[in-house]
Order: sequence, then structure tokens, then C-alpha cells
Amino acid sequence: MQKQHKIFVNQIIALLLALLPFGYIPQVQAQASCSGCLCPGNPCRLCPLPAMTSDIVADDEPETCKKIRQEVPPIDSQPGSNEYFASLDQSTMSCVKNGGDVIKNSRRSEIFTSRYYCKPDLSTRK
Repeated sequence: MQKQHKIFVNQIIALLLALLPFGYIPQVQAQASCSGCLCPGNPCRLCPLPAMTSDIVADDEPETCKKIRQEVPPIDSQPGSNEYFASLDQSTMSCVKNGGDVIKNSRRSEIFTSRYYCKPDLSTRK
């Protein structure tokens, strides 16, 4: 009986080890452990700084983000250009002036591609 038990345990361990290269187990843990604003679903309703002409604007965009777009027109310049840095400076000031916080994104992903985001103050949301 003990021999069958050992074989069964070894098969389970082999199955778990086989799943590791495919990222199945770590991926589930990574999604479960995501906390903060830079998580799937954009829980903090961040808006990219500076606003780009290619950005998709949500219909229910926070007021802070709308005000930034009104004060600093979206650009189509690449990061590193003079226009980009000027727009980044202006949109950063606009974010803070309108009650938001600026967040630096040091781990860009497919979902969060910008280097900086404005976290709007959602406590005053109507």
C-alpha cells in the first residue's frame, strides 16, 4: 500500500512541475497578488501623462483627467522629444492643480504603457 501511495504522490509532484514552465501556477499567484493602482481593470482610474492623440478616452473619464485634456492638448510626439517633455511638465502641473497625484510607472506593461499617470481624487466623485 505504501508503494502505491509513493507512486501517486510522485505523479502529483511531476504534474505540478510540468505546469511550472507554462506559467500556470505563477500566473495565478501574480494575478491574485496584484495590489495598487497599476493592476488590470485600472482600479484607480488613472490617466496617462501626457495625454496622447492615440489614447482611448473612456466615456466615464474622471473629471481630473478631463480637465487635464482641456488645459493641455493631447500630443503625438514620442517620449524624449522637446514637445513631449513640455507637455509632460504642463500635464503634471495640471494633475496636481486639479487634486490628482502623479504616479511614476517604472514597470510598463501592455495595459499601462505610459511612464507617468495621474491618479485622480475619486473621493469628490459625483
